[in-house]
This record gives sequence, structure tokens and C-alpha cells, in this order.
Amino acid sequence: MADLIAGFHMLMTPAVLFALLIGSLGGVIIGAIPGVGAAVAIAILLPATFSMEPIVGLTMLLGIYGSSMYGGSLPAILINTPGTAVNALTTYDGYPMTQRGEALKALGLAYGASFIGGILSICALIFLSPVLAKVAPMFGSREIFLAALLGIVLVILAHRGQTFAAGSLACFGIFLGTVGLEPIQYTQRFTFGLTFLSSGINLIVVVLGLFALSQGFLLLSQPDGAPQGQRVQGNMFRAMAGVFRHKRIAGAGSGFGVLMGMIPGVGEFTAQFLTYTYAQKTSKTPEQFGNGSSEGLVASESANNAVPAAAMIPLLALGIPGEALTAMMLSVFYVHNVVPGPALFQTQMDFVYALYIAMILLNVIVVIFVGLSSNLLMKIIRIPTRFLGMTIVTLGFVGVYSLRNSMTDCALAAGFGLLGLVLKRQNLPIVPIILGMVLGGIMETKLRSGMARVKTPLDFFDRPIAALLGVAIVLLLVAHVWGVLRERRRNIPDAEHDHDMHDSQTR
Repeated sequence: MADLIAGFHMLMTPAVLFALLIGSLGGVIIGAIPGVGAAVAIAILLPATFSMEPIVGLTMLLGIYGSSMYGGSLPAILINTPGTAVNALTTYDGYPMTQRGEALKALGLAYGASFIGGILSICALIFLSPVLAKVAPMFGSREIFLAALLGIVLVILAHRGQTFAAGSLACFGIFLGTVGLEPIQYTQRFTFGLTFLSSGINLIVVVLGLFALSQGFLLLSQPDGAPQGQRVQGNMFRAMAGVFRHKRIAGAGSGFGVLMGMIPGVGEFTAQFLTYTYAQKTSKTPEQFGNGSSEGLVASESANNAVPAAAMIPLLALGIPGEALTAMMLSVFYVHNVVPGPALFQTQMDFVYALYIAMILLNVIVVIFVGLSSNLLMKIIRIPTRFLGMTIVTLGFVGVYSLRNSMTDCALAAGFGLLGLVLKRQNLPIVPIILGMVLGGIMETKLRSGMARVKTPLDFFDRPIAALLGVAIVLLLVAHVWGVLRERRRNIPDAEHDHDMHDSQTR
């Protein structure tokens, strides 16, 4: 109880409350502007948070992370353009409802489902993080290495149809993390005699380049435009209450979101797909899905908003980020010498409680804000795309330069921005690079320290958790290879049938 009260006191300071308000409202606005998203905003703000107290900086970032999906549903429903990538599924049923004149109902269901998903996932975070933190002391160097390796494998396999590209980009991220002085004997690696590479490639420079600058370059290279939308009339809070007619779907979406959020590399898309499939298969009117189904809209929004808090569970308990945004937050912890893991729950429980309360408050603040200001947000999303792109590029370079007052960092960020632009143009994933950099450093350190007590390969798996993680990695890889081979076997008869049909027609 004393830690809970101390957490309240830590949170109820003007600086923290202001950061929470700015992060929550700013996240909604950023999410509502198509082409920006939480990743770009967090990447731009990340350098500024290093000079703040850890609770202030993390509260601001959590506010943006947790609230951007609320805002992203607004353009998805009203103008068929998702504000963030994870709101793409919302367009399937949200926009058809708008075309039927049910825009108020659609927005109310989306906001209500997002609120339920957010609150339930925070409850899961509160109850599951301490449990995982108690198990964490059983993780030695080998177990942490295998857990990080499992995270890399899951990130790669999560990109179905792009596993080779995701694997290559994850390896590239791991390589970037090896540049500079290695952590054990402090010898230089891959510096090629360039002094600016001796300190390594800064993660924040890469993040700003790949996420912020690349998005700015992309918007600048596209035709200029300003989305238009219609006003929403009616009582938004009454419309939000309509979500309680779909309690089963909202609960299932929250459950899938929590489960998928806890697994590194899986995230919102898988949670949405599983919830949407479940809702459609158990619905009395499955034919309405994709044509304006209330159940489909609730499934999508409850699942995606349950992921952010759940993704904090492995971050707080084990210090292992599950996606790019939690990897960025991990850097804030490290800058302030706050190390996530079991020690955090033993020595700084007041700090943990403050984070819990902040996440609950941000959902309350956001749901009140969107309930009162949907028409105001419609004006914000009309910002011309090229003006938006120029703003992102300018803020991105300001953020990079503020890190170390280095023009070299700006040049590196510009290079990664161009790389990110190419990857986006080719529809290739960016997240594996960031997680490769973060998890690669963890893997190297733990592998080198763990190998001191390993004499044979089997010794690496001589403890229960290590053996369990090793078996999980092998099973995942075998299941993936088996799935690829089975899919190829199915495609071969189809190709032969098409070839025979073509031959018969030519004769």
C-alpha cells in the first residue's frame, strides 16, 4: 500500500500530469493525421525525453503510444483512410457504416471498444508483470539469450510471405549493433578507421531515420493533397455505450490483444486477424463482415488497443522489448539507469505503480477528449501532405542534431531515412532492423557470458527454462518450414492444372 501511495505522489506532480496530458491528446491528434502515426511521433520526441525525469519521459511516450490508435480510427471510419497502419482493418466495416449514415455509431463503437481493450490489457499488465518478474530470476545468461533469440525468430516469422526479407533485415540490425567497440574486450569492429564509428551507430539515430525521416521523404514524394470529411452529429458518449451490446466480442478482442502483445514480434495485426476471424465465425450475420458490421468494428478496435499495455509486460518484467515502440522506450529506461526486470519490482515498485496509474488515466483522458472533439479532429486531418512531410523532416533533423550536436549523426539519419523510404516503397518491414539492433546486443552479451560455463552443446540446454525455450524455437522453425513445403505442394498441382488448361486452349 505504501508503494501505491508513493506511486500516486510520483504521478501527481505538475510535470508528470502535463506530460500525460500532452502525450494523451497529442497521440490522438497524431493518430488522426494519415501518414504520421505513433512511431514517427515517438521517434521525433525521443531525444527530448532524455533530459526529463524517467517517469515524465515515459509517461509522455506511453500517452502517445496508447492513444494514437483512438485517433487513427477517425479517418479510417470517415474518409476510408487509416490514420495509423493498425487501423487499416477498421476501414472494412467503419467506412461502409459511414456511407449508410451511421458515422456516429461507428465512431462510438470504435472508441468504446478501444477503451475496453485498453483498460483490460492494463489489468493484465498489473497482474501478470509481477508474476513474470518472479520467474525472471530463474533466467540466467543462457535463458535470456534464448528468450531474445526467440523474440527475433517470432519477429521474422510474424511477417508471413516476407520471412526471408524480415530475416535479412533483422540480421542487418544485429550487424549494426556490432559496429564500434565490442562490450567485453573493447576492440574495434567494422569501424574501417573512421573515428565517428568508434562509439557505434546510435539506436536513436537509426530510429529517427527509419521511421521519422523516411515517412517525411515519402510524404514529400507523393502528390499534395488534403483529405476531406463530413461532420458528425449526435451524442458521442451515448454512441460509445453501444459497445456493451457486443461485450463478448470486445472481451475476446482484448484477450487476443493481451496474448499477442506479450509475444515479441507479433503485435496488433495478428491480434486483429484472430479476433476478426473469431467474431465472423461466431456471428449470426457473418455476411455483414466487410460491409458495415458492428461486430467486425468492435473486434478490430478492441484487439489493436489491447496490445500496447500487454507489450509492456515482457519489457518491464524481463527487459525484452517486443516491438519497435517498446524498444524506443527501453532506451529511455537505460539513459536514466532504470533497468527493467525483477530488480525494478523489488526496489522501485512505486515507479511501476505510477506507470500503471498513468496508463489508466491516459485512457480516461483520451475517451473524454475524443467524445468531445471528433469534429475538431476532422479539421486537423485536412493538413496538406507535403506540408506535413516537410514538418516531419525538419523536426526529425532537429531531434537527431540535439542528441550530440553532430552533423555526422544527421548524415547517418538521412542515409537511414533513404533506406526506410526504399523499404516502404517496396512494402518491406522496418521493425526487424530495430529489434535486431536491440535484441542483438542482449544476445551477444549473454551468449559470451553464458558460454564460460558451457563445455558441450547440450550443456546450453541443461536447465528447464533453457530447454523449454530451445524446444520452442525448434518447433517454431519446423512448423514454419512444414507450412511452406505444404503450401508449395498445393501450388504445384494448381500450376500444372493451369498449364494443361492453357495447352488445351492453344490446340
